Amino acid sequence: MRSLNPDEAHLWARVMETVRPLRAAIVPARPAPPPPTMEAVFQETPGAPKVRVKGRVPPLRQPAPPPAAPKKGPGETLDGGWDKRLSRGSVMPDSSLDLHGHTLASAHALLDQGLGRAIARGDRVLLLVTGKPPRPESERPHARGAIRAAISDWLGASRHADAIAAIRNAHPRHGGQGALYIVFRRPRER
Repeated sequence: MRSLNPDEAHLWARVMETVRPLRAAIVPARPAPPPPTMEAVFQETPGAPKVRVKGRVPPLRQPAPPPAAPKKGPGETLDGGWDKRLSRGSVMPDSSLDLHGHTLASAHALLDQGLGRAIARGDRVLLLVTGKPPRPESERPHARGAIRAAISDWLGASRHADAIAAIRNAHPRHGGQGALYIVFRRPRER
């Protein structure tokens, strides 16, 4: 004896709803129709091969949506020529901003104002002096390098983040480990 496919089971349930019993008897509640089997799923799919599966089969997985194209943030949009010139120190910054010696709060406020001024002037490269990062052998907690450690977060969350093309370490002639180059995007011509 074969079992009913889902369409036949649905049709049979509709027929059973119209039937009246001859005698008044307690009729148990009708169980919900079983979920479709793998065979039924493959039979319902046009053009899919018929497959018989034995044992317990996990449910079909929906394909994952393709990942969105990652937005290029600060530091990922320079070409090789820019990187070479910055690493050689042949690029002269248009302006500089010194955060060395400030508290975190005052450095953050000064950075926001300085970025705004540099963008308004049309600067292409800003030299940002942060102070040297802490040495690896220094004991924690240490106060040195706190501004340098927070810079990437500040720039990423800044209202000026869209105007920043790249952040690179400065050449020793411009401060080395204690400074960064911030390269701004070219303003779009309309």
